[in-house]
Order: sequence, then structure tokens, then C-alpha cells
Amino acid sequence: MPIKVVSNSGPLMVFSKLNILHLLKELYGQVELPASVYRETVESGIRRGFEDAHVLRLFLSQQRWKPVKKINMPFAIQDSKLDEGEKDAIALASEKSALLLMDEERGRELARSINLPVIGSLGVLLEAHAKQLISEEQLRFYFQQIGEREDIWINPVLCRNLLKRRFDP
Repeated sequence: MPIKVVSNSGPLMVFSKLNILHLLKELYGQVELPASVYRETVESGIRRGFEDAHVLRLFLSQQRWKPVKKINMPFAIQDSKLDEGEKDAIALASEKSALLLMDEERGRELARSINLPVIGSLGVLLEAHAKQLISEEQLRFYFQQIGEREDIWINPVLCRNLLKRRFDP
């Protein structure tokens, strides 16, 4: 039985920037996203001139992954200090008992506090490597890109530490 997966903006933007959105389809079959995440990543991104927003829009259209508009928002999530997309992604993942894809640490903490499984962009890449969807060389390349790009906000030290743990136990 396929796992249900919901994504926040961060992983969608990372995978769009690296042009590897296909890995999400290969790993999970389908990924759901709240309408607020779509507005942030695609609509706002296109207005601001971000090429990755066009890449994401095309991919979502081709896959027929439509944003979820109606989400039940528990008070504990609504009252948090997170942005709208993060709250909506956590609420949707909770509603669907789904794996949450999220890079933002405060959001991950809230998700864990309500017993949601959560994984970030780097974890998704490690999973793709473990399932032999990408080689070790590709994994290292993507981690290096993530660590060096100024338009991806993941700590380069985290990238290096995860690779070291994975390949130099």
C-alpha cells in the first residue's frame, strides 16, 4: 500500500531548483500539498521571476497533483507561530495520517510533537539513494549543490555531517 505524503514549500523548492522532482514521484507515487504551499512556491515564485517556480508548476500539472484547498486546522496548529503554508502542511498531514516533507525546524518540531512522521529534503535524498534511485556520486553531488547554493537554505554543515555519517561510519 503506498504511503500518503504531504509536502511543505521547502522540499518542493529544493527539488525544483535541482530539477529532480521526479524522485518524489518515484519514491512516493503522489505528494499532496496545501493550496497555500502552491501559492507560495508557484504563484508567488512566478511573480518574483524564479525559474524553479515554472519547473514546479509544469511538474505538478503533468502529474495532475492538485493543491488541497480545504484543510481542517486543529487549534494547536493554528495557534503556532509558523507561516500559513507550514501550518496547512502539518494540518493536512495530520488529517491524512501522512508523512510530512518539511525542512523548517520549528515546523518539524511541531509535527513531531503531534506524532507526525517528518523528513526533510536531505532525508528524501538519502531515501532515494537507499532505494537505489540515485547513485552515491549523485547523492554527493546533490548534497554539495544544496550546501553551496545561496538560494537553498539548508546548512552546509548538516549536508557534510549526514554524508559523513552515511559513508564514513
